[in-house]
Amino acid sequence: MLEILNLNCDIKSQTAEELQAQFQTWEQPTYRVPQLLSWLYDHRVTTWAEMTNLPKVLRALLEGQFSLQTLELVTKQGSSDTTQKFLWRLSDGSLVESVLIPANPALYGEPSDRHTLCVSTQVGCAYGCRFCASGLDGWKRNLGTHEIVEQILAVERWHATQPGAITQEHFINNLVIMGMGEPLANYENLLKALKLLNAPWGGGIGARKITISTSGLAPQIRKLADEPLQFRLALSLHGATDEVRGKIMPVNRKYPLAELTNALDYYQSKRGRMITFEYILIAGVNDGLDQVKPLTDLARRLNAKVNLIPYNKVDGLAWERSTELTQEAFLEAVTGRGIVATLRREKGHDIDAACGQLRLRTEKASTKT
Repeated sequence: MLEILNLNCDIKSQTAEELQAQFQTWEQPTYRVPQLLSWLYDHRVTTWAEMTNLPKVLRALLEGQFSLQTLELVTKQGSSDTTQKFLWRLSDGSLVESVLIPANPALYGEPSDRHTLCVSTQVGCAYGCRFCASGLDGWKRNLGTHEIVEQILAVERWHATQPGAITQEHFINNLVIMGMGEPLANYENLLKALKLLNAPWGGGIGARKITISTSGLAPQIRKLADEPLQFRLALSLHGATDEVRGKIMPVNRKYPLAELTNALDYYQSKRGRMITFEYILIAGVNDGLDQVKPLTDLARRLNAKVNLIPYNKVDGLAWERSTELTQEAFLEAVTGRGIVATLRREKGHDIDAACGQLRLRTEKASTKT
């Protein structure tokens, strides 16, 4: 069933089928829909007036029915390793972050020579992981479908201004949904955004090049398992026992490892694809070699690979990253037990890379002026 269109909903929240239905009610030829979609996703225009091959009458109808919101770039930080962090202002003044990650064969098992964007799904976060900056100022709201989609389009517009860019090609070819917020807590908006970004007339990003992260929302993991598109799944694990995970991730109280593991078993039974355990190494918390056995046992049971991530320091939090020697020893111990594992090398540690940190610093600075 097609979604009922709300007045002034954003055009980038609409599928081709929904637009075709709307064009029919306007008695406009549906061959105009691919033209409209090309303006949005290939040319990435920001005004109706730029859609020059659409009749003025149609443009007026579109403008009366839909908004065409864009993100305002507040600031961008570029790292010495070419990681780029973008801070965006939404239409209501809220701030969210996106991170452009350079090619790295250690990320999610894909080849290098790709452009990965990490996107946000919420303003703030309600899940309060103890080591994370995203939830320090609480949860404000979910992002709309169009606000998720627009992060990709906004980065592609930025890229088009760079020397040597081929402006009509899609620049972003991999997505990781693990920016600010808990993605599966904004399930409906996220899934619709990803379907738009996956569609050949939309973002054109393959489903298997889209990784959805979750802190462990068991019911939504089961729901995701029943989706037709083959998105990848990453679990923000960070502790392989209830004792350790419970100290740093409050979500573990609602969905302890036994329940979470059952949901992941169901996911694997439906998908049969390797998942990824995200495991941030925090000094003195989860980086001891005694944690290797429960981690590898869990990974073996669930056919998971392990992505070890050195902790990025967050202002106001006491946690510290493990030493490089500890990181390497942990990696060696995990792989020594026959588990596929990688250690993420430096990616943006010098640009407030901890998720949500740039937003918090900017908001604090604005309150002082």
